[in-house]
Amino acid sequence: MAARNDGILLAGRLLLAASLLPAAIGRALNPSGFALTLAGTGMPYPNAVATASVVIGLFGPLLLALGLLPRLVGLGLGLHAVVAGLLLHRFWEFSGAVARVEQELFLAQIGLAAGFVLYAVTGPGAWSWQGWWRRGEWEAGERQGSERVRGAAPAAPATKPPRKRAAPRTPRPAKAAA
Repeated sequence: MAARNDGILLAGRLLLAASLLPAAIGRALNPSGFALTLAGTGMPYPNAVATASVVIGLFGPLLLALGLLPRLVGLGLGLHAVVAGLLLHRFWEFSGAVARVEQELFLAQIGLAAGFVLYAVTGPGAWSWQGWWRRGEWEAGERQGSERVRGAAPAAPATKPPRKRAAPRTPRPAKAAA
């Protein structure tokens, strides 16, 4: 059943990565301007936060597109999207048309966070680096299975033999004082 969804998972990963890269590239080209924007929101240490956001925004989508570390990347990008939405799209501070626009942008950030969490839960699928790596392990297991069928010696069991229990200790006699 998972084989039918691999193309959909790949498309979803690529679309999520593509939704982050333009903003991340813009922030990477002008990190000081992004730090000033963060400072305007009252963020402590805006330069460090801007640098961290640029690093997450550039490397996160690349890891996402390749399908590496899905749980870590998915949850990290989801948290990044929620924090960015809370910091940059404070619709509750505005009124009128500006409030509606900021609310839509905030909800878009929350939607991205939901997509990243879904990625963390479902995994990248077989059409990813992780799927390729696991497929290699599976094929190695298949080769071992085919050798067994041909009459080769069976492989050693994967479990450890049971430990032997040690005999109970007897108390040592006390040493005599000299």
